[in-house]
Amino acid sequence: MNADFIKTSAAALLMAASPTLFAAPATFEVDDEHFSMAFEVMHIGYAPVMGIFKEVEGEFVYDEDTGELSSGQLLFKANSVFTNHDKRDDHLRNKDFLDTRRHKDITFDVTGFERTGDNTGVVTGDLTLLGQTNPVDVDVTLNKADVYPFGHEKHTLGISASAVIKRSDWGMTYGLDQNMVGDEVTLRFGFEAILKP
Repeated sequence: MNADFIKTSAAALLMAASPTLFAAPATFEVDDEHFSMAFEVMHIGYAPVMGIFKEVEGEFVYDEDTGELSSGQLLFKANSVFTNHDKRDDHLRNKDFLDTRRHKDITFDVTGFERTGDNTGVVTGDLTLLGQTNPVDVDVTLNKADVYPFGHEKHTLGISASAVIKRSDWGMTYGLDQNMVGDEVTLRFGFEAILKP
């Protein structure tokens, strides 16, 4: 039997049996139907106020074989902030906090990625809020990577992530002097990202 034929056949069998073995960088789009971004900040030292941003979009380029995250962006609509209290939400939208008339979007742009385990890593990126940009480290866990079992039935990543920032780093200082509103804000993310064609 021809040696070249054997090599070609073996390679074809390997690719068929292990499609991710020859993975390449691919673009994944955040599924806005399966995305949660929660934040919490302490209120007068009594209890944390928790909220979410209801409108988000984003995508990133990721190589499942090498674990390399080469680029990406998440974009949150500032006006979509929600804490289950209308007056508080209106206050969060004004110039004391998010100033949504002047700054409609909050963006996080990926600048780097370091693996810390088989399914964990730290994403570094630039967070732009109130027109100012600062670096942020986000701890990330890849929960699952597989073909979706129903619906769109596309290859999908399931991701959890968290970070802690100081809002004063972006010039948001309302309530700090009286310790009415905490400076540290905890961010938690959970989302699914679908492989784009």
